[in-house]
Amino acid sequence: MPSFLLSTALTVLLSGAAFAADLKAGKAVYDKSCKSCHGADGTPVPTIQKMLKVEMRDLKSQEVQSLSDADLRKASIQGQGKMKPVTGITGADVDNLLAYVRSLRK
Repeated sequence: MPSFLLSTALTVLLSGAAFAADLKAGKAVYDKSCKSCHGADGTPVPTIQKMLKVEMRDLKSQEVQSLSDADLRKASIQGQGKMKPVTGITGADVDNLLAYVRSLRK
């Protein structure tokens, strides 16, 4: 029984470490592909909003955070409204980006 508890505890710890790595990788993708418009913490950059004549949503907001993973993936890859598609992010990068955006929750 103790070895079962130990292996379960190790599994939980290791999965937490993997999740942290995903967040770190997601932040790197965000910093490269999203931060210039969506700001360092998910708050839209006012000059970008003004230049594009668009109201961007705060990525930390309940409105954005309540979107499904599929909707966030779609917006990230295909763009939305005046947001152009983001090129160069696929597969694990998209999953890592999504994990990072979810971590911005208020």
